[in-house]
Amino acid sequence: MKKLAVAVCLLLFVSGTAPLYAHCQIPCGVYDDALRTVMILEDLDTIDKSIAAIQQLSGEKTINYHQLVRWINNKEYHAQKIQTTVSEYFMTQRIVPVKEGTQGYATYLMQITLLHQMLVDAMKVKQDPDPAITARMRETWKAFQKVYPPAAPHKH
Repeated sequence: MKKLAVAVCLLLFVSGTAPLYAHCQIPCGVYDDALRTVMILEDLDTIDKSIAAIQQLSGEKTINYHQLVRWINNKEYHAQKIQTTVSEYFMTQRIVPVKEGTQGYATYLMQITLLHQMLVDAMKVKQDPDPAITARMRETWKAFQKVYPPAAPHKH
């Protein structure tokens, strides 16, 4: 019985860590947009550092493929984190659809357009380790911050 209790506790502990990765998709009402912004900017910093390491390692006479692969994987991981935050947090939980012709529609279109650009650029930085892409992502994020959050509290 003791072994079963320990096994159940261990299972609950291990399975309980997965939801910490992403925000829940239930109407919990717990949102922290400022934290998500910090996380996205940190991911961009990490991608920039990864790109610099990839370029440096690729230019060496004897290429350390192990380290090169690690930095490429790191870049990909943080680009994916941005895509997840943008799509699963902002686009599905924070941005409320606005009907065409109603107040706020132009702002809604701008928000969705800027977030879509973030998604596309995150995909592009996976394909091409170019620091110009992350620079563009930073500008896109700054533009998004100017049109977000909505003036009124939202309800889904």
